Amino acid sequence: MNATDRTPADLLRSALAADPARPLVTFYDDATGERVELSVATFANWVAKTANLLQGEWSAEPGGRVALLLPAHWQTAVWLLACSSVGVIADVGGDPAAADHVVAGPGRFDDGLACPGERIALSLAPLGRRFPAPPAGYADYAVEVPTQGDRFVPYAPVDPEEPALIVAGAEYTSAEVVERARADAPELGLTGPGSRILSALPYDTWEGLSAGLYAALSTGGSVVLCRHLEQLGEDSLAQRIESERVTATAH
Repeated sequence: MNATDRTPADLLRSALAADPARPLVTFYDDATGERVELSVATFANWVAKTANLLQGEWSAEPGGRVALLLPAHWQTAVWLLACSSVGVIADVGGDPAAADHVVAGPGRFDDGLACPGERIALSLAPLGRRFPAPPAGYADYAVEVPTQGDRFVPYAPVDPEEPALIVAGAEYTSAEVVERARADAPELGLTGPGSRILSALPYDTWEGLSAGLYAALSTGGSVVLCRHLEQLGEDSLAQRIESERVTATAH
């Protein structure tokens, strides 16, 4: 990866320039049997569309706060990088009443109604399906995002020294996210391009976010992100590690 990258969005741009076709995030939900594989290019396209929604439709500005009431999921990873692209703070599991906007998944819709700004709901259903009808007070992400542009340009450059992420009560700048992710990578077994980590850690701690997204992104690696992994037997887990060519695990 480029040593001059100082924000997570920079890391994604470098990954896109280096090898757009390689897998970046492979997601499993062992409660539903879902498997989704996103190449760098596909993931970046989702990020661009979501960033355009944030900036264009919501008028989100650098320094604003978006509460992400979501589990570890490939769409959560998209939102984290979209927030980084715009320069807004991704507040993972944060207080929606203190946020400018909220993104919520099943089980958190009532909580998210405390947000005074824009609210968007994710079904987290296989294939990113729409809701039959969105929850009251929310727009449906699966309806809103496809119409957004495939190329994103921020209105203002993102300052690496400004706050970018809040998780488990700790705040990090964009530069700190990148620096910490790079420092974590060797300890997680991510040694560079081709490294592939299977993570079942939740996204509600730095450790979960690093193992499940940022560390791999910082080294040119990839993530096999698993939800409800406890429902998978040991033999099936071993088969997944082999079939997905996993080189490191965090669960």
